[in-house]
Amino acid sequence: TEVQDDGTIAPTALGGSLPFAPEIVLPALIALREEHGDPLFGQYGFLDAFNESYPTGRPPGMGRAVPGRGWYDTDYLGIDQGPILAMAENYRTGLVWRYMRRNAYVVRGLRRAGFTGGWLEQAAAAASD
Repeated sequence: TEVQDDGTIAPTALGGSLPFAPEIVLPALIALREEHGDPLFGQYGFLDAFNESYPTGRPPGMGRAVPGRGWYDTDYLGIDQGPILAMAENYRTGLVWRYMRRNAYVVRGLRRAGFTGGWLEQAAAAASD
């Protein structure tokens, strides 16, 4: 499979990794905000994506070209903001994971899909098939 990488980076990938490697992710998120500032970080947090290798002499079809910096999206997408928020809360308190593990539909679906072990072993008996 050929992979075509145009250099676009989405901060959601980094933010969504927070509970798994906070010692790497937190400094990286701070560095992104400090290095890119307003073109990447706005009123509601990180904008959707950016690309430092974008040829800024060419007008983008969407987003904006920042001379000397590259391309920056101008949108906040819920599908990308959601993982950042959920994983930040999981890093802080584990709340989203705790509620997910109590949900009978989630437990049942994971079991039916063949998942076993870990927290599923202790999952609510109500979710058993």
